[in-house]
Amino acid sequence: MEKFTTLNAKAAPLDMINIDTDIIIPKQFLKTVKRTGLGISAFYNLRYDEDGNENPDFVLNKPEYKGAQILITGKNFGCGSSREHAPWAILDMGVRCIIAPSFADIFYSNSFKNGILPIILTQKQIDELMQEAKNYPEAMIEVNLEKQTITRGNKFHFAFDIDPFRKHCLMNGLDDIALTMQKNLQISSFEKEMADKKPWI
Repeated sequence: MEKFTTLNAKAAPLDMINIDTDIIIPKQFLKTVKRTGLGISAFYNLRYDEDGNENPDFVLNKPEYKGAQILITGKNFGCGSSREHAPWAILDMGVRCIIAPSFADIFYSNSFKNGILPIILTQKQIDELMQEAKNYPEAMIEVNLEKQTITRGNKFHFAFDIDPFRKHCLMNGLDDIALTMQKNLQISSFEKEMADKKPWI
């Protein structure tokens, strides 16, 4: 998993609430177990028309927001079914940070495990960020995980909270597998001990 320390990027304002995982990645794209290749299908029904052409009105299709790595959105982001394909798709399209007033619990947890930083701010702060992104689409916003801050020059400076363990994992690029491998010596020692004591297992 790629480390997350400091991100300087454009932010796209996805001004919607209750964006569920079927909106993020529709069910027809869940056949794969690969984490890559889903980005092109992220937000499919919002992003494309019936003929598969890009919808010019969808924010992430607008030229000024192409390449945005920060998504500013409404409350209850990631609700619905608990498909891990949702953060896979968002990450594969290049988004590393999502800022919202609230997230669905499972999506929130899955984001950390896949290298995405979900940040919870107050609605007032979200409204300010949203308006800033709409007014100045080319502006760069800095997300500093170590300092737990979001800044835009001298325009604003917001602090955010994060669980220390999740922060440690993101900053060091540790997913569940990497965390387990940190205990490799202990695991090997246990397996050897068990093989000696109970060779029939």
